[in-house]
Amino acid sequence: MSLVRAKKHLGQHFLKDESIAEQIAFSLSGKNSKVLEIGPGMGILTKYLFKNSAINEIKVVEIDQESVDYLNQFYPELKGNIFREDFLRMDLDKVFDSPFAIAGNFPYNISSQILFKVFENKDKVPELVGMFQKEVAQRVASKPGSKVYGILSVLLSAYFDIEYLFTVDEHVFNPPPKVKSGVITLRRNDVKHLDCDEAFFVRLVKTAFNQRRKMLRSALKPLGKSFEDIDPELMTKRAEQLSVEEFIYLTQKLQ
Repeated sequence: MSLVRAKKHLGQHFLKDESIAEQIAFSLSGKNSKVLEIGPGMGILTKYLFKNSAINEIKVVEIDQESVDYLNQFYPELKGNIFREDFLRMDLDKVFDSPFAIAGNFPYNISSQILFKVFENKDKVPELVGMFQKEVAQRVASKPGSKVYGILSVLLSAYFDIEYLFTVDEHVFNPPPKVKSGVITLRRNDVKHLDCDEAFFVRLVKTAFNQRRKMLRSALKPLGKSFEDIDPELMTKRAEQLSVEEFIYLTQKLQ
């Protein structure tokens, strides 16, 4: 069988550099013996996940039939463990019967949605290691005060420790993307529940960043709440200046 043809509408850019695939596979902490790989393509990362002795069980989800056929031919050890479906619509309860890590060279066109799904399934997915468009990776790993700090930065860092590992150049892919990539890890922290209503916390964070250039007292008006009991100085800040703890405080006051 010939190599799989990259499909633009699926955002496919196949990694060619084996050493980068190896680095990603061995960036997993080893605490989670089960791994779901998203979008394995021709299996360059899959190969090194199998070489990581801390991993006992590997399953992959791949929407592209041509890639599935290739994996079935060249990775017989994946037999019965390939889901041919869209990860974003996937029921994660049916993947493994206990928590698992996620790994992948993620399609750029759905990478933010993948992270929102991980946030929603944070108790099932205690760890993620993967490659994103550099801009997305930097945004997720950014801290308060950064110009790129945003909704995903806040939501994910409430429950995960996030680390930006390294940058990847365009030329190690086929076809090369127009942008650089970045590899990050997410590892579940000790927070079991936020000290506030989580649904309202998410809504507040999204509302605050929807008009990120405005002070909070203007940006949060759509919530229809009174700001009387809140530190007035806090309300003169912009969303990008607030820590997770300050967003939790605001949620407690407004929920």
